[in-house]
Amino acid sequence: MTSISSRWLATGCLVAFLSWNLGCDSAKPTTAASPPATASKPVAAAQEPAELTPEQEAAQLAKEIAEERAKLSPEDQQLVAAQEWCVISDEERLGSMGPPLKVMVNGEPVFICCKGCQRTALADPAATLKKRAELIAKAKQERATPAK
Repeated sequence: MTSISSRWLATGCLVAFLSWNLGCDSAKPTTAASPPATASKPVAAAQEPAELTPEQEAAQLAKEIAEERAKLSPEDQQLVAAQEWCVISDEERLGSMGPPLKVMVNGEPVFICCKGCQRTALADPAATLKKRAELIAKAKQERATPAK
């Protein structure tokens, strides 16, 4: 009887650990894998990729975000541009983890970065809509402020 209980306990711990580690912070965008090397193409010696400058990294991220946002309808693209960040994970720019997801909160469209944020966004509609309004104001202010 003890071995069955310990198996269930171990299984429960594993499920809890995986659930905890697979939140939206761990779901970073991935890039397509390189095609496998063919016999006609010699494989070069292992080379370390060139380090990107912060400006290059920012440009690459902006390009990836633009590609993900382009998958949305034109109307949703405008709403995402106005909101800019996820209402739950407000450090995540919409599109940095795949196409932004739209949820309707009290009849209002709100965008989130991933499916993991949906439950929280819907749990407290008033807080979600307040955060959305704050993010829209923040994005508007950043667009009005010239870059240094």
